[in-house]
Order: sequence, then C-alpha cells, then structure tokens
Amino acid sequence: MTAAGRRRRFIGNPFDLDDEGAYRRWRAMKLAARPRSVSHLLVEVADPRRLTAPERLALLDRLSRCNMALYHSPCLDADPTLPVALAAQLGMRRLDANWLAGEDGVSSICVSDRRDERGGFIPYTDRAIRWHTDGYYQVPERAIRGMVLHCVRPAVQGGDNALLDHELVYIALRDQSPAHVRALMAPDAMVIPERTDEHGVARAAQGGAVFSVDTASGALHMRYTARTRSIAWKDDRATQAALAALERLLEGGLHDVLATRLAPGMGLVCHNVLHDRSAFQDDPAQPRLLYRARFLDRSDARELAWRTA
Repeated sequence: MTAAGRRRRFIGNPFDLDDEGAYRRWRAMKLAARPRSVSHLLVEVADPRRLTAPERLALLDRLSRCNMALYHSPCLDADPTLPVALAAQLGMRRLDANWLAGEDGVSSICVSDRRDERGGFIPYTDRAIRWHTDGYYQVPERAIRGMVLHCVRPAVQGGDNALLDHELVYIALRDQSPAHVRALMAPDAMVIPERTDEHGVARAAQGGAVFSVDTASGALHMRYTARTRSIAWKDDRATQAALAALERLLEGGLHDVLATRLAPGMGLVCHNVLHDRSAFQDDPAQPRLLYRARFLDRSDARELAWRTA
C-alpha cells in the first residue's frame, strides 16, 4: 500500500457548525459508545510502568470511546516516575513541567503548608475544586491535551472525583443551540487575568476559546473553569447565554457524569476531560498523595470510525 493509501482519510468535520452531516454521524457513534457506569472505564493492570499488549489496547480503547480510562493495579509504592512511564506507552510524551512540579516534571498533589509556594493554590489544599480542565490558564500552544493522575494514598474521607467527557458537553450544547457553541469557540470567550507576585507579573493575561479543534489531530479540546474569581468572560449576549447554558448542564443537566474515588494503585488517564474534586479530610500520619503528569499530547487512541474511511 502506498503512503497515500495508508494516510487516514477524514470524512467531514463534526465540529464545523456548517457540516451537519458529519456532526450527526459523529454524534450517533459517540452517544452509542459512551460509558454507562464508571466500571466501564476500568482496566486491571499488573504494572502501569510495563503494560502488556492487551492492557495497552484496553486503555486505548476507552480513551478512543470516552476520552478517559481508569486503571487499577497492585503498585502501592510511591513512585513519581510511574505516570510518565505509563503515559509514554500510550503516546503522551511531551510533559508539561509546570513551575510547581518536581524536578522530574511530575506534581505531587498533597496538602501543602501555607508558607510553601504551593499552599496558595487550591489543588494543594483540602478544599473542593469545581469543574475544570487542567491548564485552562495556559497559552494555546501549550494546551494540556493529556493527563495521568495516580493515587498513592487517598484521604481518610472525601477527595472524590467527578468525571465528564467534554465531547458529551459539546453535544448537549450544540443540540440546545449551535449559537452556544459558536460563542464558546470565539478566541476571546474566556480571559484569565494576569497573575502577579512580589516580583511583578508572574503570568500574563491569557484569553482563548472554551472549545477549539486541534489542527493536527482534528480532536476537540475544552478549556474551562467554573471558578468565578480571576476569570473574565466576554460580556456579550451570546457568550453570557452560552455560559449560562453550560453552567446549567454542569450543575445537573447531564446524566453522563461518572463519580469515582481513587484507591491506592488506581489512576486516571485522560484527554483532559472535565473533572472536579470534593473536599477531604486527611490522616496526618498518612496524608493524601497523588502524582499528576500533564502532557501537550493526546494518546495514540484510534479515532472512532466516523473519522476514517
């Protein structure tokens, strides 16, 4: 077969508001493939650092259909290299080493002393975190497209996660009104104001769309936070109506939210789906600890059949 014959042939663009046929084909397959319970996401894995071929295929299958997978393993040691090793086997290799991560680029998500530089950021507290996608404050060129969250120790109580495939949110909004999607795809729909510290501007203001399409893969990306502080939404009628519709969906208007509580050895690998975290209570002797690795890549998951001829 020639290179041209091997090249993937795309059939329309379901995220083009003028291509209703492609959208309807994709929508039908997406809804048929969605998970009905969190158990449908789960894959038993002997060692995430060394996946077997069937384990890898099972994870990629769920990433293809659901944009996320959960794994359960007997690996209970505190190994910060595990998320990176797992991700590399799935095609996620460009690690986003943010300034609060360790030297290896992996973030240790645990309650931090307020005197620590991490203590002022909500992931490093025991407080609840509302719906968001990771890295919503980053420039488009450094969008977080993949993530691994591995549990070493859970909290004594709380610390649960709700998960929601952003493509299902897109469907719900587009079915309500394509105008909502159009407004949220505007490049100035949501602006994160600049962040300052004692040295001046630590991060410049960053605007961007809520929904965008990756030009390389054709995949849908979502950038969102339910925070109301340090967020500036475009102040026009279309954007405000779209935002209100989105908030209603996230407050209970969808039946596709999946709830889980990661146990030791469990983890989430995803295409940066929407997620939240409940407040929790720690055991001072065995505090909650998760490792988080974020990537600029999606996984090698095959596209659903609507994408290819």
